[in-house]
Amino acid sequence: MRAEPAVTDEELAQLRETARRFSIEELRPAYQTREDEGRFDRVLIRRMGELGLIGPELPARFGGLGLTNVASGIVVEQIAYGDFNVAYVLSSGSLIGQILAQHASDELASLWVPRIVEGDALVAIAVTEPDTGSDAARLSLKAVRKGDRYVLSGEKTSISIADQAEAFVVFARTGTKDEGARGISAFLVEADRPGLSRSRLADLGSKAVGRGSLFFDDLEIPSGNRLGPEGRGFVQVMNGFDFNRAFIGLMCIGAAQASLDETWRYAVDRQAFGAPISSYQGVTFPLADLEAQLHAARQLCLHTLSLRDAGAPTPPRLRCASCSRREPRSKQFASACSPMVTMAGRWTFPISSGCATSWVWRLATARRRS
Repeated sequence: MRAEPAVTDEELAQLRETARRFSIEELRPAYQTREDEGRFDRVLIRRMGELGLIGPELPARFGGLGLTNVASGIVVEQIAYGDFNVAYVLSSGSLIGQILAQHASDELASLWVPRIVEGDALVAIAVTEPDTGSDAARLSLKAVRKGDRYVLSGEKTSISIADQAEAFVVFARTGTKDEGARGISAFLVEADRPGLSRSRLADLGSKAVGRGSLFFDDLEIPSGNRLGPEGRGFVQVMNGFDFNRAFIGLMCIGAAQASLDETWRYAVDRQAFGAPISSYQGVTFPLADLEAQLHAARQLCLHTLSLRDAGAPTPPRLRCASCSRREPRSKQFASACSPMVTMAGRWTFPISSGCATSWVWRLATARRRS
């Protein structure tokens, strides 16, 4: 029933199988427990690091496997099949790991990238602000240079894993507002620095990831924590978002595939009018159509990552990959949950736990577009 992307490289095939087995055997059974607790299981995160599933495309000198972005994308989908929330660790690990590997000093990158790859540390990206959303060109959080240090003051909000992360890649304004995007710089801010406080927001779904606000009260960091040249933060974040959208798209595809596979199983087992409902075209034709949509969505995301691997720019039409690929996931849950929940009269099927997460990501997408 699944349309798997073709993988001919033996190492890549083994990595995909490792991710798939880990996802089904170790992640999927306790998905709801982690969601109820509202936190990641750090033992599982470190286990993923041991298996080489976090940032496999990152350089070997920082603990990665030196593979491709396509390899990482395939792993992300497999992990999302068992737990959409845990797949976020891989998506953000690749995004932040690449930012640090490319723009941080050797000393800073050597300290933090291996910890990300090993699953020893969670590092969050902090762009969104209360008044400007995720418009990186209009940020107002200030970073004022004072000798060999920067002083940060302001607020970030809707930051994923805000209360779980050990550090943050923070985008702040070092120039004037008139400079727009040219006045934005990026910094690595450790979570235990004096002057940083954080709170958690109440969410409908994705509670294991969680979102929160960060408050910077004249927080000081050394100038060595700046990532790249001053005023280049906007370019860094936009380049990162371009390819990370494909990772998010594959997260959604993995979870959507899980919901479809479960629905197929239910359709085979469920009896109505003396036959399994899978024998009725009104049930199977829509599911077959959704399978085709998922296959097309998967190929679009993997093609986007292949362009990244080739060093080619991402065409504007492909930058919408994750936005458009979230829609099939919402359709899968809507189509799959509806008959199962209606017939049961309650939300006890495993698929139902993914509905709230799907709606949260769909709402988040709408918020970012506004």
